[in-house]
Amino acid sequence: MSTRVRWLVVVLVLVVAGGIALWPRDEERAAVPVPSPRADQDVVAMRARAALPPCPPGTPGAGPEVLRGLRATCLGDGGPVDPAALLAEGPVLVNFWASWCQPCAKELRVLDSYANLPGSRPVLLVQVQSEEGAGLELLSSLGVRMPSLFDREDVVRKALGSPEALPVSYLLAADGTLSQVSDPVLFSTVDQVRGVVEG
Repeated sequence: MSTRVRWLVVVLVLVVAGGIALWPRDEERAAVPVPSPRADQDVVAMRARAALPPCPPGTPGAGPEVLRGLRATCLGDGGPVDPAALLAEGPVLVNFWASWCQPCAKELRVLDSYANLPGSRPVLLVQVQSEEGAGLELLSSLGVRMPSLFDREDVVRKALGSPEALPVSYLLAADGTLSQVSDPVLFSTVDQVRGVVEG
């Protein structure tokens, strides 16, 4: 083998080795997510279609102690929200749901019907275990327009020690106690909602 051929082989090996060393690994790509402007634009468009009301301002520093310091996103405008501050004064019904959960979709309609009654008590929806855009699409398709939070990390539900099963609801009573609604487990009528929230 001539000297020239040997040098060509050495150069080729170095080029291949350099390419392998610089080639991005799957772990590296997963560790550094690249934001997609298109995805952000899609969520903005979905938010406009859903036409959700803004989240109420709440009372900073108030609400259930177990929720203080946690953060969620207002589905109505995309801004940060203090969930505890929204639960400063009861009664308030808090409903956890996900976009993939079929019973959740049925219950969301019932909760929306109750919320539209004159004199109804506040109902706060909290989307968990699903993507923000999917939740906005579901609410838009159902015609549900209620104050809603998006809890990407599911920290609010977990802070309450809630089971994994969805949907699940909690009632913040007038005396400030927060308890899981177990009767019924799933709201199927407006009267059931009224019985829990106003009973």
